Amino acid sequence: MRKPALSTGKMVRLAVLVAILLVMVYTPLGYLKAGPVSITFLMIPVAIASIIIGPVAGAFMGGVFGLTSFIQCFGADAFGTALLAINPILTFIMCMLPRLLAGWLPGLIFRALSRIAVRKTASAFIAGFCASVFNTIFFVGALVLLFGNTDIVRSMGDTAWKVIGVLVTSNALIEAAACTVVAGAVGRALIQYIPIKQKPASN
Repeated sequence: MRKPALSTGKMVRLAVLVAILLVMVYTPLGYLKAGPVSITFLMIPVAIASIIIGPVAGAFMGGVFGLTSFIQCFGADAFGTALLAINPILTFIMCMLPRLLAGWLPGLIFRALSRIAVRKTASAFIAGFCASVFNTIFFVGALVLLFGNTDIVRSMGDTAWKVIGVLVTSNALIEAAACTVVAGAVGRALIQYIPIKQKPASN
């Protein structure tokens, strides 16, 4: 009989992380308002899932993050609401695809680093850093690619590029620092107690 992709233990851990992410989404824990943009810490549970469970779990968590981001476009987020009015399908893609990739890739990176004898502590911190950086790069890239030539972005003129500049500089640095430290530390601590099937690596 073929074994399920996720064991019962992994599904329980994934469910707990999904619950944590949802609590963060609907409380001030998940977002820090900074003018017209928000600093998000939602990649932290996504990165932890990718590290301690695997890339598939990371992608699933990224999908949950993306779905909550899309839901906020229905009035909770002014900029997202404006983009939704332009093209709902492209808005959905912009919210979902970057988060799926940002959740999936760090798990692959963690596994690859662990298999080439990089210390698990370093691997966890690197994966946490990559999760946040990938989220920023993919989201901003999707925003520019899908909506860069729309009337709303053109009407904002230099303001639009200033907002994008904030996203890829100060916001990105804060998010990356938080995700690296928290996801890396929590991920490494949990790895000590949770068996992960992979080749032995030095600790």
